[in-house]
Amino acid sequence: MSKTILIVDDSTSFRQVVGMALKGAGYEVVEACDGKDALSKLDGRKYHLIISDVNMPNLDGIGFVKAAKEVAAYKFTPIIMLTTVSGEDKKAEGKAAGVRAWVVKPFQPPVLLDAVAKLVLP
Repeated sequence: MSKTILIVDDSTSFRQVVGMALKGAGYEVVEACDGKDALSKLDGRKYHLIISDVNMPNLDGIGFVKAAKEVAAYKFTPIIMLTTVSGEDKKAEGKAAGVRAWVVKPFQPPVLLDAVAKLVLP
């Protein structure tokens, strides 16, 4: 059975690029256009990992992570931030919220896939 990853980003084209890299590596992908949309997809499905942007309308990435960690079924789901934001303050805020890894855009697919492989348990 393949592992399922939730991608949260307000850029359709970026979700497609990340989705292609993940699907090419054998993962199933579910997409959400912002944090609010992503919360609606935390509906009991098993996600092995969540990849989220920080800057999004409606609910930003940090707010989404905090809310996701409040949902019992997703409390221990690892989360990677994939974002243009590279400031230490924001990284610290993300880590405090429950983010496990931080990858800065633009990214190389092998770097992302390496981070994914380290966090998705067999």
